[in-house]
Amino acid sequence: MSDGAFEHGSASAPGPEPSSTRLLLDRVGFGYFPLALIARLPFAMMVIGVLTLVVSARGSVQLGGLNSAMAGIGVAAVGPLIGAAADRFGQRPALLIVAVANSIVLGAFAWIAFSPLPDWVMLATAFLIGATTPQVSPMSRSRLVLVIANDIPVVRRPRLLSGTLAYESAADELVFIFGPVIVGLVATLFGAAAPVIAAAILTLFFVAAFALHRTSAPAKTARERAETLAPASELVRPALLMTVLGTFGVGLFFGSMLTSLTSFMQDRGAAEQAGLIYGAMGVGSAILALSVALLSPRFTLRWRWIVFALLIVIGGIVLQFIGGVAGMVLALTLMGCGTGPSLVNLFSFGAMRSPEGRSATVMTMLGSAISVGQSAGAWAAGAAAEQLSTAAALVLPLISALIVLVTGAVNWWLTPSGRNTAGH
Repeated sequence: MSDGAFEHGSASAPGPEPSSTRLLLDRVGFGYFPLALIARLPFAMMVIGVLTLVVSARGSVQLGGLNSAMAGIGVAAVGPLIGAAADRFGQRPALLIVAVANSIVLGAFAWIAFSPLPDWVMLATAFLIGATTPQVSPMSRSRLVLVIANDIPVVRRPRLLSGTLAYESAADELVFIFGPVIVGLVATLFGAAAPVIAAAILTLFFVAAFALHRTSAPAKTARERAETLAPASELVRPALLMTVLGTFGVGLFFGSMLTSLTSFMQDRGAAEQAGLIYGAMGVGSAILALSVALLSPRFTLRWRWIVFALLIVIGGIVLQFIGGVAGMVLALTLMGCGTGPSLVNLFSFGAMRSPEGRSATVMTMLGSAISVGQSAGAWAAGAAAEQLSTAAALVLPLISALIVLVTGAVNWWLTPSGRNTAGH
């Protein structure tokens, strides 16, 4: 994060005041941000890692997609409970427990995939992978919001908070794009089981380090929760639910694109290289995601939702006419120019629409929506590839992109107009 992304301090009598970014870095430590970034990687590697392993071990794209879906269901079912446990008992014990459990389950899954055990055992284990996945992203946001609220001068908080949330959204987007690339690279070099084992190791060491970091949010007392918690009914407001649905659409795109790409590469005898090819989407995606903070306020968030969704749709249309790997790379690059900014935009909407005291809950909802969408897309594309064809599976990313576009159109109607509503 650069100072320009946030705000610079003004001069004072003894000398220049430290910038808001410097104040935040002094409070959390410079090492916090790379630590939090790496700690997110196992979550981003989970779906494609499970998919790649099952396809290689048991030769079924459909079974691979179903296992990825089970992992996503596990995240959706248990993820919010992990967030609630962190609120009650503190982030440190909650994260340490799930980090150890997740590492064990990932290691077991790597063995089960190549064992003679029946498919249902593997599916149950995939569910446990999702159920024990550490919720690093929403907990990181909660920590930084708490630091800004407690340790930063009031006049500097709004701009610093906006920049920090933009960085956090970009960090999420980056790991979701490059997680599969890492899976593809590791699988190509060391075998299909290696990415899952690597995710287990990363979880055990880096999530544990994140849990033990001094910024770890303490538990709230019952009185504190009562004083700072908005009613749960505010979580079902139409504007917030539309944001969650749009995020689900992006996750659906990720899952269907990854799985149909895996089928596409399997047809060419190189399924384990799907993650590497997928990296083509990360180029434009990463650049544009990190550049969102430079966009003019006149280009409001509701406009951005529609424009960047249109880019994904156009890329999805191109996807229907590709004939080889070069065409796939072109389509992925074009779609990447829309997915990165879309995800940053959706998380910005989520942060601004969070009811008081429930930002961690909303961030967990958005993260779970991505995971559920990713898993559902993986399952649907796997079934389409196996029962119909790869061409049929490649239609699903376009359908996902259209969902993002339609939710953007509904959001336009739900969002007030005017230049002063850039954040709405």
